[in-house]
Amino acid sequence: MTLVKVQGLVKRFGPAAAVNGLTFDIKEGRCVALLGPNGAGKTTTLKMLAGLLEPTEGEVRFASGPETAASGFSRPSGDIRRLIGFLPQYPAFYNWMSGREYLIYSGRLAGMSKLEAKRRTEEMLATVGLAEAGNRRIGGYSGGMKQRLGIAQALIHRPKLLLLDEPVSALDPIGRREVLDMIRLIRKETTVLFSTHVLHDAEEMCDDILIVNKGRIAAAGTIAEVRRQYSEPVIRVQAEAPLDESVERWRRFACVNEIESGRYEARLSVTDLEQARASLWRDLGEHGVPVNRFEAGRTTLEELFIKAVNAQ
Repeated sequence: MTLVKVQGLVKRFGPAAAVNGLTFDIKEGRCVALLGPNGAGKTTTLKMLAGLLEPTEGEVRFASGPETAASGFSRPSGDIRRLIGFLPQYPAFYNWMSGREYLIYSGRLAGMSKLEAKRRTEEMLATVGLAEAGNRRIGGYSGGMKQRLGIAQALIHRPKLLLLDEPVSALDPIGRREVLDMIRLIRKETTVLFSTHVLHDAEEMCDDILIVNKGRIAAAGTIAEVRRQYSEPVIRVQAEAPLDESVERWRRFACVNEIESGRYEARLSVTDLEQARASLWRDLGEHGVPVNRFEAGRTTLEELFIKAVNAQ
């Protein structure tokens, strides 16, 4: 079931369009990565979805129950914060508060009763692994602990959609792993949309990806769908001896489309993987090239990302 429909979303700052006509759906229960280079419009998009920025054009519609139009979608008439949890890239905390006090405060701001906010706070402290640190001041938390507290704050009111803006970009490897594990747990119960430029995180965590560039969608779909659309067969060769002469021979092979090469390694885009693999193995053997690595497969997500962005 579709949870959110985004149609023709535009945001201009003066003459410049940070977001320029985004249209996409977010399905309930999915984890979606919003990918793009710096300045692509990711943060602006998330802020419009969160209701923190008013779109210049376009609209965001939420599935919000039987009171909506026949389509099942409407632009919420009230405060959309009841539907959304949001963690900005650089969250601000009251460092003099304890983690427990902060979550109770956040719950009360979300309209929860005092008793409900306290009960939910204990649940969330346990969920994000901060139960033992709940009474410590936030100023003494590590970066990873603060991110986990921020996620707890965003989930305190049980939103339908959790928005995370670059949730691991400023963390060390341990904090990064802690937060990614937390997202993996949360996505079992809540629809998640998070922005990142770390492609490995998207591949590891997500069902769907949205690749944006210059405020427009460059590619969208499940990872498998995007792979089918943009991937191509490739062969990577690494040798102990220079490959210059080999590369010149390979350029004349009918099954080779394009070659990117350095002195000791080459990446070949090919038309037929089996034919190219057999031809290259034969050529390497005939010329006695000492090979360290020979890898036949398809383009990586990083290569797909670059291809999709450059195709715009």
